[in-house]
Amino acid sequence: MFKIQQYGSTVRREIVAGITTFVTMSYIMVVNPIILSDAGVPFEMSFMATIIATVVGTLIMGLFANYPIAIAPAMGLNAYFAYSVVKAHAGLGYQAGFAAVFVAGLLFVLLSLTPVRTKLIEVIPGNLKSAITTGIGLFIAFIGLRMSGLIQAHPTNLVQLGNVHSPSAILTLIGLAVTLICLALNINGALFIGMIVTGICAYFMGLLSFKKGFVSMPHLPDHLAISPVHAFQDVIHFGLYAVVFSFLLVTLFDTTGTVLGVARQANLMEGDKLPRGERTLLADSLATLVGSLFGTSPTSAYIESASGVASGGRTGLTAVVIAILFAISSFFSPLIGAVSGISAITSPALIIVGSLMVSHVSQINWKEIDEAFPAFLVILSMPLTSSIATGIALGFISYPLMKIFKGKWKTVHPLVYIFAVLFILQLVYLPH
Repeated sequence: MFKIQQYGSTVRREIVAGITTFVTMSYIMVVNPIILSDAGVPFEMSFMATIIATVVGTLIMGLFANYPIAIAPAMGLNAYFAYSVVKAHAGLGYQAGFAAVFVAGLLFVLLSLTPVRTKLIEVIPGNLKSAITTGIGLFIAFIGLRMSGLIQAHPTNLVQLGNVHSPSAILTLIGLAVTLICLALNINGALFIGMIVTGICAYFMGLLSFKKGFVSMPHLPDHLAISPVHAFQDVIHFGLYAVVFSFLLVTLFDTTGTVLGVARQANLMEGDKLPRGERTLLADSLATLVGSLFGTSPTSAYIESASGVASGGRTGLTAVVIAILFAISSFFSPLIGAVSGISAITSPALIIVGSLMVSHVSQINWKEIDEAFPAFLVILSMPLTSSIATGIALGFISYPLMKIFKGKWKTVHPLVYIFAVLFILQLVYLPH
């Protein structure tokens, strides 16, 4: 079913990869409900909605698309939902916000059933695809460094070296050392081993405790967060057209960029084409649709999936393992909360995965300015804006402009021009 041998993997390697990705991204089960609670969403509702959306999307990704990629509520879009949609509109409750997510998700599903999304993957210029993978790598590494405290905010220069004597920084350095040694010795599951060792060190340093125990019964929702029948009415009543457009456009390119980046990292691309590309995108759109019904913001493919790929994951079995672990974790919310609260456990994996993905920078044509600068803009903007979609937007805008001035406008696919215009409108007129 998963063609594990065909992709040069083993069942054991796929399971380890699934566990690695799960541990790396498990923070979403805690962070997402906390952010959505600022919009008035009950914690238990969004906690279970996060798990339900993740399980649905990731299972479809694994069983239907056969990719080692996890789907979960997107960081950034949850903050946009809470602060730029619900809290920024007086009298707008979170139910109306989820109505906008539902409408965007439904449009997303319909779009995924057409050749447009798959065609979009094919028409993205090769240099931009390599730049997207590289930019995501830098973004992942930046997240890991920031979460660990190895870098911190600076009043004038934005970032600076953090306190390397802090417990979090020390733990991260220990995790980095253990993981890199395992990688140098070609030990399978190096990232996961690094997490285990870091977790043990955190426990004996008194940083990791389990005061709330390990197990609790999940609180299944007794009703949907919104009524699908009235969702369109709420969007029309509150005039949430721009919100729907923003959700649709950002999720479209966020997922596309992440899927391309992880697929290239796993050597799953066939030239410039992504096999079963329409299935990967359908998994994300259905997860967004289901998530909105139970009470969470739009989903996206997770860049942390690259940690599982780095551990050897190549097939949908990795995604199935992730989905199963998320389902099981609904019974272990106290344990998940404790582990997710120690960022140093996952930071080393993010930093190392970032370094592996940056290797794609060598595939960019740096000799031609009309190819090099758009790629550079993508790579630079992703970590600096903390947004994969923004990086892709700037690349899509600058690429056709450079080609026009170089007299090569005919070499650019018409879809690229269309999305360049859409991105300009989104960046200029809509919140992001």
